[in-house]
This record gives sequence, C-alpha cells and structure tokens, in this order.
Amino acid sequence: MATNKYSMWLIIYSMFFGLGLVLLYFSIQQYQKTQNLILDGIKTTAIVSDVLTKHGSDGNTYTPIFEFKDRKNKLMFYKSPISSNPPAYKRGEKVKIIYDKTDSSTVKTISFWGLYRTSVILLMVAAPLLIIGSCYLLYTLR
Repeated sequence: MATNKYSMWLIIYSMFFGLGLVLLYFSIQQYQKTQNLILDGIKTTAIVSDVLTKHGSDGNTYTPIFEFKDRKNKLMFYKSPISSNPPAYKRGEKVKIIYDKTDSSTVKTISFWGLYRTSVILLMVAAPLLIIGSCYLLYTLR
C-alpha cells in the first residue's frame, strides 16, 4: 500500500516537473522570437486611433487600437491584446512599436510588458512547477 502511494506521488511530481520543462521551453521560444523581432523588425511610431471600451461584470476595461504606416506607406491598424482599467493610453497618444518586416501584422509595443509578457507569464508558471517537481524528485533519489 505504501509503495502505491509513493508511486502516485512520484508520478504527480514528475508531471509537475515535465509540465514545468514544457512551459520553460515555450517561454524561451517566445523570448527568442521577441529578440529576433527586436533585431530584424522595423521600429516606428504609432498613434492611438481609438480606445475600445469592453463592459464586463467587474467593470469596464479599455483596449487601445494603434494606427501606423508600414514601409510601403500602407495604413495599418493594430488592436492590442491587452485591456486594462484605467486605460493605458489616451486617444491621439504616440507610442513606439515594432513590427516584423515580412509580416506587418506581427506588432508589439516597445515596452517591457509589450515585448516580454508571454515569456514572463510562462516563466512565472513554470518556475514553481520546476522547483516543486525537481526538489521532490531529487529528495526521493538520494
């Protein structure tokens, strides 16, 4: 009976560790994509053309829509994937952005959170899983 209980915990903590490794891999991958965008992307200034209001049960959140011209002088629009309350930007505000020179629909605002939010969030979830899983596995192996 004790062996089955031990095996169950070993499997659970191994899964924690494995999931942590997978999330760490995707975090590093997202970081590398951002670094490549910074190196090869085109930096420009966008203007907040509109701020959408989303009504929810917790109150209102605000999503900025940026407009900018790409290298071909084509007017492009970018809707931020982040909504906030209070609004992060005001209509008419100028914001530095970077976009992929081969795909102008790949856009990020030039700020820490705008560039690295996916990597940071994945790493924040991966770190405790890796620590808990690896500590348990190392403890059982000694």
